[in-house]
Amino acid sequence: MSREPVVAVAGATGAVGVELLRCLERRNFPVRELRLLASSRSKGKQLPFRGQPVTVDELTESQFEGVDIAFFSAGGKISKAFVPKAVERGAVVVDNSSAFRMDPQVPLVIPEINPEAIREHHGIIANPNCSTIIAITPLWPIHQVNRIRRLIVTTYQAASGAGAAAMRELIESTHAYLHDKPYQPTILPHPYAFNLFSHNSAIDACTGYNEEEIKMIRETAKIWNDPEVRVAATCVRVPVLRAHSESLVFECESPITPDEVRAIIHHAPGVRLVDRVAENYFPMPRDASGQDDILVGRIRRDLSDPSGRSIALFVCGDQLLKGAALNAVQIAEHLLSRQ
Repeated sequence: MSREPVVAVAGATGAVGVELLRCLERRNFPVRELRLLASSRSKGKQLPFRGQPVTVDELTESQFEGVDIAFFSAGGKISKAFVPKAVERGAVVVDNSSAFRMDPQVPLVIPEINPEAIREHHGIIANPNCSTIIAITPLWPIHQVNRIRRLIVTTYQAASGAGAAAMRELIESTHAYLHDKPYQPTILPHPYAFNLFSHNSAIDACTGYNEEEIKMIRETAKIWNDPEVRVAATCVRVPVLRAHSESLVFECESPITPDEVRAIIHHAPGVRLVDRVAENYFPMPRDASGQDDILVGRIRRDLSDPSGRSIALFVCGDQLLKGAALNAVQIAEHLLSRQ
């Protein structure tokens, strides 16, 4: 792979695609040539990159000829159809969909946790689910010091997780609600303004868990390389435009104190401590939006566990950045650094 690769972005006009371009530019990622790809509806649109407009082309197999790195953020169906074709043409793909995450031949990578897994790729590297990234990145340094045996997570997921169309639907439905006008949702299954509901992914009839929850359970075990970690998840969509929030309660092998957790988090990469107890100021999606770091706070002992091995905390992270685009660009940076 060239030190100045030819880069393609599939799904360039979507919410994550736009953030990918911003991340590549902001982090001075070396790009010899940039190809922006999307559906036929977006062909001919122009997106800015390093002060110049770049025209969007239609996503076709031939567009990957000569591409070194291809970022995919166009959904699982598109990834299944086009990722193998891109790999056949010599590209290394960083895929943001769920299409290949649990494939044993595909590394599932958070660079702060398992960058060494990148070496094992066979042309595809999977970006984890946004909720998984935001939950387990701050927990990983704790897990290394005092193994986490069990995690209970409840998510408060923003509209950004469902894409730009869902963000528009939240804005439009809120405006309609405030002006006492009817509004029929078309992107999400329930009214969004001033409401919250179980995550809009399919529910497994046997377990009662939805797909988002199952992803968090399975992906955590794979990324941590710890099949024995026990995870229970409840995923909820909330009327927030951007940045996911999550309540985490975890149990360690040995007793651990809130001060020990704060000390570990303080020095951990990719996270920032926001735990101003006296001010009752803790992580909020408003503060996390547009930030690379995952905010961590409300660190306290789980009083339901008399053994002293359990901690409760609260995290917020930008789903479009560390939960998607930023993590993908970090993976690509590791790819180049290994050349």
